[in-house]
Amino acid sequence: MSKHPDFITQTLPKGVMLNAYPDSIGRNLADTVNLLKRPELKDAFSLFYILPTFFNSDLDRGFSIVDYDINEELVSPQDVEDLTALGITFKLDLVLNHLSVRSPQFQDLLLRGDDSPYKDFFLDWNEFWLEHGTMGPGGTVTPAEEHLEKLFMRKPGLPILKVCFPDGSHRLYWNTFYQEVRFVEIAPHDFVGIKGLHLEQATTIAATVQAAIDAQADLEQLDLGDLSQHKDEVLAVICQKREYLGQMDLNAGSELVWEFYEDVLRKLRDYGAKIIRLDAFAYLHKQPGEANFFNRPGTWNYLKRLRGLAEEYDLIIFPEVHAEYGSGIHEEVAQQGYPIYDFFFPGLVIDALDRGTNEALLRWIAEIKSKGLQTINMLGCHDGIPVLDLRGKQLNGSSRPGLLEDAHIEATMERIISRGGRVKNLFGHDGKQIAYYQVNATFFSALGEDERKLLLARAIQMFMPGVPQVWYLDLFAGKNDYEAADRGGVAGHKEINRTTLSLEDVEAGLRRSIVRDQLDLIRLRNTSPAFAGEMKVLESEPHLLHISWEHPQATATLKADLRTYRFTVTADDASAEIDPMPIEDLVAGPGPTLDDGPCGVPA
Repeated sequence: MSKHPDFITQTLPKGVMLNAYPDSIGRNLADTVNLLKRPELKDAFSLFYILPTFFNSDLDRGFSIVDYDINEELVSPQDVEDLTALGITFKLDLVLNHLSVRSPQFQDLLLRGDDSPYKDFFLDWNEFWLEHGTMGPGGTVTPAEEHLEKLFMRKPGLPILKVCFPDGSHRLYWNTFYQEVRFVEIAPHDFVGIKGLHLEQATTIAATVQAAIDAQADLEQLDLGDLSQHKDEVLAVICQKREYLGQMDLNAGSELVWEFYEDVLRKLRDYGAKIIRLDAFAYLHKQPGEANFFNRPGTWNYLKRLRGLAEEYDLIIFPEVHAEYGSGIHEEVAQQGYPIYDFFFPGLVIDALDRGTNEALLRWIAEIKSKGLQTINMLGCHDGIPVLDLRGKQLNGSSRPGLLEDAHIEATMERIISRGGRVKNLFGHDGKQIAYYQVNATFFSALGEDERKLLLARAIQMFMPGVPQVWYLDLFAGKNDYEAADRGGVAGHKEINRTTLSLEDVEAGLRRSIVRDQLDLIRLRNTSPAFAGEMKVLESEPHLLHISWEHPQATATLKADLRTYRFTVTADDASAEIDPMPIEDLVAGPGPTLDDGPCGVPA
């Protein structure tokens, strides 16, 4: 694969990467550090992706950043020092597209309005679209239809949050992701200060307003009947009773935003991070007439500038992007010299184990090798199991097929849902559902809670090209947490796979063979020189998988049956430091052979 001439490929550190929140295990990051110090996990992990509750945040489980200071409730400088002493390199997030309403920048904007130095730090929706849309009766500019058609939505309706300023005025800000608007309890005394109102009328207004809030009605359309002459004053009072949470999109056209990015990168470097995941980077560049997702060349220009900043601090930046395989975006990113997330791998593994065939998985491995893609792969993660990513796409009048046929994608999705998974959908600007985005489930539950499948899936991951990333809950064979999903609100579907493990859970887990055997596989990948050598996929029948890694000092081989889930892993090390490591005890018991029914669903 030809690289862009301006870029040198960034090389990821070797080894296996743990992935967890600071409080995924026990109460805080110190508990996870103590786990990593235990003999059971000796030499298992060289890398650690710590999710962004590492910082101060308030929404979307860390991805609504208030500021990039250490969250002292969960993390201490000693934790960071201990990780470094263990030889663990860690990865942190820079959430490019947005900051919290509670960030110092947005709070200053709310306080000072147009006098704030952060006036242009965030995107004023109406200003952005004023010359490219129509002002509606509710004071919202609706982009022209040809622009609306290009907008990629993450939630129903327009991606906006209406914000009330202290002077009673309202402004709309671009808000691609989550938001919450809460009201302090409305009472009659809130309105008695309005000239001409007596207590009985104030009581009537308070009841009307509270009913509208409970019904989630548009308060701008509030009907006060005979008291309508007081509407503006009533709305001004309501404005002061609002509390906001939201991920407010940044205006990357502002130099102040770029100064902020540089300050954050410096801070992350000082924490000791080496790899920086650029969350939601594909939404950052916005321009009327262009898509709000990965538009070109603006996205590339921003990424090039970010890379220049990162290199000043000796950081590897890692663009995170979900897109259909058929769009080729993953390949574009790799051609620019960046590592990519292998969001295709989880669905391919589930398909391979459910249908008992190596075809799609081997095709993807061959592409990784032939095109020199540098990947980080995973089974589960803090988000869902990608579905949309496996699809093909129509591009410029021609079609590029997906990694799986649509029928097999649908069948895989339906199987995961039948096993308890939940879905996150995408929407058009009219609020209509477009497509399944991902299925939320633990990877263990997505496999039908079959330990043989989970262990084989882990073995396959450890023999894949790239850097394997291990979700903490997968390591402990975690099951779907339906109670957490039900109480999680707007983003509750994600909580199905974010169960906090108590220290007692960890102790019990470390006594289970499914956990110990996974750790043996992980330790082999993390320590054997074989995986610094050449990967070979050996010819086999469609229901078998035979992969070997060969290095002058060591070899490691996986032989697996995708129908029965039986497999062997063997390793030989010729170096003086490490004895040969046969792992023939990692042989799963016999399992059923799945015959394909309609659309690949087991009969």
